[in-house]
Amino acid sequence: MEKKLKNPIIPGYYPDPTICRVGDDYYLACSSFEMSPAIPIFHSKDLANWEQIGNAMTPENGFHVEKNTLVGGVMAPTLRYNDGLFYIINTNFSDKGNYIITAEDPAGPWSEPHWLTDVPGIDASIFFDDDGQAYIMGTGDVWDNGAGGKERGIWLAKYDMEHFKMAGEPVTIFNSALRVGSSPEAPHLYHIGDYYYLIIAEGGTEHYHAVMVARSKEIFGFYEANPANPVMTHRHMGFTSPIINVGHADLVELPDGSWYAVMLASRLIDKAYKNLGRETFICPVVWERDWPLFSPETGKVEWEYDAPECLPWSEKPEKKSVYEFDAEELEPEWVFLGTPYEKFYSIRDSRLSIRCIRQKLAEELEPMAMTGEKKKDRYVGMLAQRQCALHTAVSCQMSFLPEGQESAGLAVVQAMNHQMHLERVKTDDRQILRLVLYTSDFNCPPYFPGFESTTHREVLAEVEWNEKDIVLEIEMDGEMFTFRYGVSKEALHVLCMADGGMINPEKVGCMTGTVMGMYASGNGTDSDNHAEFDWFTCVESE
Repeated sequence: MEKKLKNPIIPGYYPDPTICRVGDDYYLACSSFEMSPAIPIFHSKDLANWEQIGNAMTPENGFHVEKNTLVGGVMAPTLRYNDGLFYIINTNFSDKGNYIITAEDPAGPWSEPHWLTDVPGIDASIFFDDDGQAYIMGTGDVWDNGAGGKERGIWLAKYDMEHFKMAGEPVTIFNSALRVGSSPEAPHLYHIGDYYYLIIAEGGTEHYHAVMVARSKEIFGFYEANPANPVMTHRHMGFTSPIINVGHADLVELPDGSWYAVMLASRLIDKAYKNLGRETFICPVVWERDWPLFSPETGKVEWEYDAPECLPWSEKPEKKSVYEFDAEELEPEWVFLGTPYEKFYSIRDSRLSIRCIRQKLAEELEPMAMTGEKKKDRYVGMLAQRQCALHTAVSCQMSFLPEGQESAGLAVVQAMNHQMHLERVKTDDRQILRLVLYTSDFNCPPYFPGFESTTHREVLAEVEWNEKDIVLEIEMDGEMFTFRYGVSKEALHVLCMADGGMINPEKVGCMTGTVMGMYASGNGTDSDNHAEFDWFTCVESE
């Protein structure tokens, strides 16, 4: 059997990977933005084959997130282990900001958030030194440029992990590898040999993303930048490189002393689109002259590498493709858009029922504001999964008869209100199946001041359908989307074909990726009507 690390090691929108090793086990966590539950946790024995074992943030431990643009919520976690306890530090833009959660088992349960009222900025990270002392670091406008102004940089402070508070004043240790380099962020610190190594992301998480490294022999000393920076990027390879946006790395050491880095990157479709968002990739790292060298020999992220010889090989966990709703507990790959503060769905007699709650799937977008004020109606009646393969087909059997303005069906959802709904509706006393396209125009990112947007709606195709039962299918083959319907899986008709690029324009970016799934909505009015689903399938191929 060929033993390879095949990229991406975790496909689909699982960005900002952070990794740690405990004995023979490797654990990895990712950002999840406005999805609930949040911060998916993966486990592996060989770095090649990963299985999701849970989610760190759930409604049970107080998780709150609001469905809006899909690029808010939680992002850039750091996962670490120290003295029998796992730690995740993270920022929640839908709640009070920076927090730490802990667990004895990374599969959960995790503690409720310890809110870090004295930790400013974004992308906070933690580090445990060899003597057990904890440190905290983050990103903010902290670097004195000598001209009376402050520039973005990285700060570091001692931390009292027992009481979750600063144990010393923050010290600015680095600004950016390039002079006024954009978006220095996502710091990780390591003590290796004689040096402390600081790894950051720089250049922004899109095309100019990069991994930068600096080092110091004193933890609070001046961190000298590696003359070879960036140590990993694909920005010099043009806008049509098949792997793009590489950056945001975290290191892990193997038992034999070898090193690897996990990082985010995106696969490009038709040399233009990043439907799947930012995914988790891996590459080997070697050390030369006390500096890390990423992906030696080629200097770029390859599609595959030889698997580490020191690790035992495990079979890839079989990914579930058919869901018949035989158990009340949902698998960890299912997500909601926003924290659901009411049980709008139920599973009974091997059927999933989704009620037509008031919230629209394509609500108007609002600016992002980290005020701590919780809006408990910012969720929608959808159960979704991430698109993880360039060729993905999702289908379901639905029983639903709209009575008023309700709708239900299958939807494909991207960021910034770019969506396609294959839905049953009632219009002018006619029972209709239709495909609706939603897109939006906006003047700036939602986290910038003055954000404004306008959502557009267009019916692309429709047909009469008077039966309560229907099978729906959306096949996404790159950017060619095919929408089908019928009385059974074996007797489907094509409603229409559509360009997936309409919901994946470059302006949406790749902070998140495509999610798809079943939904029901009262479209502004609460309804007791509900849609029932006998089964759901998700079939993937490359």
